[in-house]
Formats: sequence, C-alpha cells, structure tokens
Amino acid sequence: MSEPFLGEIRLVGFNFAPTGWALCNGQIMSISQNTALFALLGTMYGGNGVSTFALPNLQGRAALHNGQGPGLSNYSQGQVGGTETTTLLTSNLPPHTHPGMFASTNETTDRPSAGMAPAPGGSYGPPDSGVPLAPTQASGSGLPFNTMQPYLVLNYIIALQGIFPSRS
Repeated sequence: MSEPFLGEIRLVGFNFAPTGWALCNGQIMSISQNTALFALLGTMYGGNGVSTFALPNLQGRAALHNGQGPGLSNYSQGQVGGTETTTLLTSNLPPHTHPGMFASTNETTDRPSAGMAPAPGGSYGPPDSGVPLAPTQASGSGLPFNTMQPYLVLNYIIALQGIFPSRS
C-alpha cells in the first residue's frame, strides 16, 4: 500500500489490520501515544478526551458521508443510527377502511346482476330481518422483520501512521 493519510479508512478483503493500521472496531486509544491521530479524530467516536479517544466502530454498520443531500436528512460525522429490524405498527400504515357492500332492501328479482347468483328470500334470516355485521379483526404477528440491504462483509481499517493531512 502507498503511504496513507493518517486517519484514512480503507476497505480490505483480508481478516487482519496490517502494521500501522487498526480495524475500525471502536477501540479506545491512548491520546499520549497517538497525539497526531487524536488531533484529527478528537472524541468524535468516543473516549473521554483527557487520556483516551476511540476509533470509529464500523462493525455491522454502513458508512455514510456527512451532510445533507437534496431532499435527504442531515447526518453529522460520528453520528450513529439505524436498526437491523423493525416492527410494523398500525400507526405506520396509511388510514384505510375495508368497507362491505350491502343493500338495505330485500331482494326484488330472481335474476342475478354483475355475475352474482341471487339468494332465495330468507336465506340469511327471516325476511325483513337485519343481519348483524362485525368489523374485520386485526391480523399479523407483530414480530420484527429484517430491513437490511443485501451485504458482503469486508474489514474497514484505519491508518494509525501516515502523512498528516493538510486542510488546504
């Protein structure tokens, strides 16, 4: 690898961090032993800011660029969020109904309309009696479901040594 910028993060297909690099697993680091890296990261990813700071923890996370794209939410560097599963609640659904279509009069013909066969008078109760109706019941199990995008697991590593990046 060419000499990296200090704090540079790369994706690698192997299962270890080479010399001068660390896995992005949220490790707590000593400020006194990593002053230049602390100058870049601060406590953005954790630590007490007096004697320790943390490396980014990208285990089980998708990396996002900070800022706000058109029509999108604003994300700050170091912010974490999201969930692997969610439970769909009725409050997540748009308002809707399941109307039944019934005539309020008795049948007047023995000829079906709209492809339906007529029911003989009194089939569902005595003529001129009402048929009690009940609303539909809620259904579903209420269990969480997976919301993760398809993925391939690789390792994120961060440079512990390298060129200190200039801001210009």
